[in-house]
Amino acid sequence: MDFGCSDASIWKEALSAYPSRIESLSLTKNKPNLLSLDQFYTKHLPSLLQQRNPNPFLTTTELSDLMRWKLTRGKWRPRLLEFVEALDDVVVRNVSEKAFRSLPDLKKAVSEICVLKGVGPATASAVLAAYAPQVAPFMSDEAMEAALGNSKDYTLKQYLIFADKLQNKAKELSSEGDTFTPSDVERALWSYAIGKSASPQLIEDQKTNPKRNSKRKRKN
Repeated sequence: MDFGCSDASIWKEALSAYPSRIESLSLTKNKPNLLSLDQFYTKHLPSLLQQRNPNPFLTTTELSDLMRWKLTRGKWRPRLLEFVEALDDVVVRNVSEKAFRSLPDLKKAVSEICVLKGVGPATASAVLAAYAPQVAPFMSDEAMEAALGNSKDYTLKQYLIFADKLQNKAKELSSEGDTFTPSDVERALWSYAIGKSASPQLIEDQKTNPKRNSKRKRKN
């Protein structure tokens, strides 16, 4: 699935496969906590933040769990988790509240969160995406590679370019009646990339005959 693809059905298929990709990754890569961490990040945390409106915030414990999710779904960097776990809870609450209040100004919101030790633009994007998926996509390696051709530049400048591309793609895919958020686009790209690495031939079949394969029941 090329980033330039405008067929919403292909993107929907990749997005709908996200839970099974998470489950597969937890089994094949020996990441038993990934399922519960992903449930926390995609379901529990967004609901919790919405309940705290009009002044949402994160606690140190929640930020630590978010970091565990990020590192478990991606590359494990234990030092980052140590930094986050040591943060003062009052500071985390105040900083995150200021960041959420800064939205939809992504530049300001990311900058606010990045004052926390161990938190860079990628982690900041995950924080913002949990509260405002319609504005802020998570800066994952897989989505960065697909959208920009590069997943190594974790700067604020690069994130803003990345977010703009995913916002525009979400608008494009939503124009035919379906509703996509930038976060949906990120998860679809991640799901496709993980599926491709696990089953290259299946992905190739989907590219050559998407209609036939869309009828197949997924088993992975």
